[in-house]
Amino acid sequence: MTSNRAKGRHSYDATVGNSLVEFINRSATPYPVDVGGPSFEPVPVQSQKDLMVNAARMYARQEYDRIMELVAVLQRQAADIAHRLDITDQVRQAKYDFKLYHGQYYWLVWDNKHQITRLCHIGPTDWNTGKPDEYDYIAHIQWLGDNTFREVDSDQP
Repeated sequence: MTSNRAKGRHSYDATVGNSLVEFINRSATPYPVDVGGPSFEPVPVQSQKDLMVNAARMYARQEYDRIMELVAVLQRQAADIAHRLDITDQVRQAKYDFKLYHGQYYWLVWDNKHQITRLCHIGPTDWNTGKPDEYDYIAHIQWLGDNTFREVDSDQP
């Protein structure tokens, strides 16, 4: 900050009554010093700072919320991929004696009699005589083009 103290040969302090009035450097003051100078209102710096902080917080909160929504979408996608990999691992360990085709639907079944997981074409309601008692249906799945399996609703073919 620039000092208002008298400097230079044309600068001087003045005495008014018994008080010393230091020279005022007009170029260094933030307000008018002459009687005919323009009028001004003091700038409410604190309220201006409060408005700036509140606006910054509002915009930062909006951006934070938007990013958290994106994070939630990515977390759901990651969980879906993890579930697909889990189902794919179960199919890899399952016993089946037929050729698989992309896009086709299958059933993962736990065979209680032989204590193994099987892959079947036939769902629990597709048996003419009722599903075998030793079968516990785990999931209705579809083989995807990326060689993973996804779980689907039982209502699909």
